[in-house]
Amino acid sequence: MKISRKLLLIGGLASVLALSACGQAANKNGNTSGNGGAESFGKQVNYQIIGIDPGAGIMKATNEALKQYDLKDWTLIEGSGAAMTAMLDKSIKRQKPIIITGWTPHWMFTKYDLKFLDDPKKVYGDTEEIHTIARKGLKEDKSVAYEFLDRFEWTEGEMGEIMSAIQDGKDPEVAAKEWADSHSDRVDSWTKGLNPVNGESLKLSYVAWDSEIASTNLLKYVLESKLGYKVTALQVEAGPMWTGVASGDIDAMAAAWLPLTHADYWAKYKDQIQDLGTNMTGVRTGLVVPAYVDINSIEDLNK
Repeated sequence: MKISRKLLLIGGLASVLALSACGQAANKNGNTSGNGGAESFGKQVNYQIIGIDPGAGIMKATNEALKQYDLKDWTLIEGSGAAMTAMLDKSIKRQKPIIITGWTPHWMFTKYDLKFLDDPKKVYGDTEEIHTIARKGLKEDKSVAYEFLDRFEWTEGEMGEIMSAIQDGKDPEVAAKEWADSHSDRVDSWTKGLNPVNGESLKLSYVAWDSEIASTNLLKYVLESKLGYKVTALQVEAGPMWTGVASGDIDAMAAAWLPLTHADYWAKYKDQIQDLGTNMTGVRTGLVVPAYVDINSIEDLNK
């Protein structure tokens, strides 16, 4: 009996020591709560915000956010959308903190549990819209394409279906075709009463964002399969995308994020293009973190 009690005492003490050691390790290796003397969120992520390509409007807005919120110790890391989501995936698999430039619609909000940080200074504005922009003269030169593009509008959820299919490994053209074929009523609402042409060429441009890859491949499929056009879709940076339409080298694009993300391009080219209006409403940009991270506002980055 005495031996058993001694063994129980020793075992209990060992358990307490083990739990204590685990707790210390957790605080040392990635506690994101900010409590109990843990490292600040900034130190945990090396004061780095993971961004995308430097020409994107969200990067300009984020640099402005660094100024507006006096985030002097922070650095915005330039890269690409693919590099950003790869780093996000790696961090989430390890339950590590990370902060990125993010926007909706995007497949990552379906795959991961993420949240936008509150932006009380409204540096990123409220919600945005995606507009379809055409070159001047398109209505006269290619009236069928113009009317279709003018009618085109869809929802974040619809776009998300194509983005998710692409993320799961489908070729963008295949994903767009399958979506269109399974949503024939939606496609018919865009093409009803339009007479197909006979192989006329049409040029579209887009940026390499998952959202615009989805929308442009859908437009290309419908224009070719339903309306008889031969479409060239050019993937470019934001600047050349706007310049191409303004100069008339590109017929149209459905990737203008307004009023904030592409504000500079709009101010520069608005008199040289034709705005066909919104093809999607309620989109958003800002700073994004995993839901398990215990910060909720950009102001928290200074703590």
